[in-house]
Amino acid sequence: MSDIIQLLPDHVANQIAAGEVVQRPASVVKELLENSIDAGANTIKLIIKDAGKTLIQVIDNGKGMTVTDARLSFERHATSKIRSAEDLFSINTKGFRGEALASIAAIAHVELKTKQDGDELGTLIEIEGSTVKHQDVTVTPKGTSLSVKNLFFNIPARRNFLKSNNVELRHIIDEFHRVALAHPNIAFVMYHNGSESFNLPTSNYRQRVVNIFGGKTNEKLVPVEEETEVLKISGFVGKPEFAKRTKNEQFFFVNDRFIKSAYLNHAINSAYEGLIKDGSYPSYFLNLTVDPKTIDINIHPTKTEIKFDDEHTLYAILRSAVKHSLGQFNIAPVLDFDRDNNLDTPYDYKNKGVSSPSVEVDRSFNPFQEETRTSKSNHIGASYKKEPAAQWESLYVGLESKGTKTERHFSEVEFESESENTSLFSEDKLVETTQTTYQLLNKYIISTIKSGMMILDQHRAHQRILYEGFLKHLTIKEAVSQQLLFPLTLEFSLSEMELLLQLKEDLEHTGFVFSAFKDNTISITGVPVNVPESEVSIILEQLISDVEQEVPDSNYSATDLLAKSMSKSLAIKTGQSLTKIEQEHLVNSLFACKEPSVSPTNRVTFITMSVDDFDKKFM
Repeated sequence: MSDIIQLLPDHVANQIAAGEVVQRPASVVKELLENSIDAGANTIKLIIKDAGKTLIQVIDNGKGMTVTDARLSFERHATSKIRSAEDLFSINTKGFRGEALASIAAIAHVELKTKQDGDELGTLIEIEGSTVKHQDVTVTPKGTSLSVKNLFFNIPARRNFLKSNNVELRHIIDEFHRVALAHPNIAFVMYHNGSESFNLPTSNYRQRVVNIFGGKTNEKLVPVEEETEVLKISGFVGKPEFAKRTKNEQFFFVNDRFIKSAYLNHAINSAYEGLIKDGSYPSYFLNLTVDPKTIDINIHPTKTEIKFDDEHTLYAILRSAVKHSLGQFNIAPVLDFDRDNNLDTPYDYKNKGVSSPSVEVDRSFNPFQEETRTSKSNHIGASYKKEPAAQWESLYVGLESKGTKTERHFSEVEFESESENTSLFSEDKLVETTQTTYQLLNKYIISTIKSGMMILDQHRAHQRILYEGFLKHLTIKEAVSQQLLFPLTLEFSLSEMELLLQLKEDLEHTGFVFSAFKDNTISITGVPVNVPESEVSIILEQLISDVEQEVPDSNYSATDLLAKSMSKSLAIKTGQSLTKIEQEHLVNSLFACKEPSVSPTNRVTFITMSVDDFDKKFM
C-alpha cells in the first residue's frame, strides 16, 4: 500500500489555525490590541468599519519592528515573547504562541506599516491569504499600524456564519472593554464607521471604570484591597442595591489578563449572599496578581481560561476580601453583640460643650399632707389625695326609668341568640359559590372540562397572552401608553445605550415614550398600559440581556425578540395568588390566543387529564 500521511501546505495549516484563533472580528481586535500592549505603546487607536467585516485597524506608538522582524512576524510560531519551554511558566506578556498574525494573514488582506524610533523610513508589507503581495519602504510615524481588510474573503462559509453588524460590534466592544480595563495607564481611542465611540485617556483604575461605564458608576463602587503571600487583590465591587439583571459588569483580571472563571465568580456571589435578589448579578472589576509560576495560561486558544495551583485558597481569600469590603463601608450589616447602642453620641452633639445639669427641687412638697394643696404656677408638686373607688351599684345608674319608657327601651334590643331560618343551600348563594377554576400551590390553575380536568401553568400561559398582545401592537404600531407624572430617568452603559437606540422604535410601538437619549441616560415619560413604573428598569435590563444572549437565526426578528422579552418580564410569577375572576380571565384569554398550547419559548402551557385517566388510577 502507498503512504497516505502527508504534511499539509503552510497556507492550509494557517487556515486551520485561524479557525481556532480567529472566530470572529472581535478575535482579531483582541490579538492586535494585545500585540500593541506588548510593544510598549501608551496610546492605541482602534478603527472599525462595518463591525470589522470591512476593516479592522490598530495604530500604536510602540517600539515598532525592523524589516526582518516585520516579515518574520507573519510566520507560524514566530514570536519575540518566549525562547524556551520553561518560559511558558513565567509568562508576563499577552501573546506567546506566534500564531495570531499568521492566522489573520491567512484569511484576510493585511497591510502592515511599522517603524522604530531613530529610523528615517519604515516598512510596508501587504499580504493576501498568506501570500506576500508587496514589500517596500514607506513614510510612517514611530510605532505600528496594522490593517485587516475583508475578513474571511477566501472562506465564504466562515463569512456567512458571522452574525449581524450589531451583534459583531457588541463583541468587539466587549473585547475593547476587557483590554482597556486591564491597562488604565494606556490611552485608548475607538472609532466605528467614522464616529468616535470611546476616548479613554490615561487615568487611574477607578476613572477608567467610570469613563467606560458612565459617570454615575462612581457612586456604585466599593474598593477592595487585600494582599497576602499567595494573592494580591485590588479593584472594585458594586453596591448590592445596584445589582443588574445582566453579567455585563463582571470582570476578572489575572496579571492584567482578562479571564473567565465560574469558580471565582461563585466566590463573589457567596460574598453577596443575602444582599441581592435572585436573578440579579453583582458588578465587580477585580485585579488578581499571582506568581506567574502558579498559573497555566496555555490551555485554551483564546487564553481566557487559566489553571491555578491552589484554587481553594484563592476562593477563600477572594470571598473574605469582598465580604470585608462590603462590611467595612457599611454596605452589609454587621452584628456586634459587644456594642451598646445607648452609648452612641448623636452627630448634633459632636461640637457641644460639656455643662453641669441643673436640678429644680420643690422644697414645700409634703407627701404626708392629706388636704389638697393649691399649687401655684411655679410649683412642680401636685395633690396626692386619693379618690374613693366607684361602687358596684354605679354600674346600674341610668337604667331606672318610668313606666313604658323602660319597656320600650328593652323591646328595641336585638339579641344574637335569635335564630334565623335560612337555607344553607339557597339558590342565590349556590350561584355565587359556583367555581370552575382552582389555584394549586400558587403555580397551577386547575379547570374542569367535559372530558375531565385541565391543569394550566399560570406563568407560561400569561407569557403567551402578553406575547401575542405585544406582537399585535408592534405590527399594527398602535399601542396605548400611560403618561407618567414625573419623567423617569435611567442610566445605562454606552454599549447598552446603543442597543436601546436600535430598539427605540419598536419600544415606542409597545407604548414607551422617550423624551431624551443623552450620553448614558434616557428619560421616559410614558410606559405601556398595565406596566408599573417600578418595573420599567427591570424590563429594559432583561431586554438588553435577552438581545445580547440571543443567537440570531434565519427567523431572527427584533420585533419577535422584544415581544418575548417583555412578556417574560411582565408575566405573573410562580407563587402569585390569583382571585377567582383573575383565574377565569387567564384561562379564557389563553384560549383566545392563536397558539394557546405553547409559550413563546415553545414550552407546554397546559395538560389535560381525562376521566379514563382517573379511572385507571383507581383500578
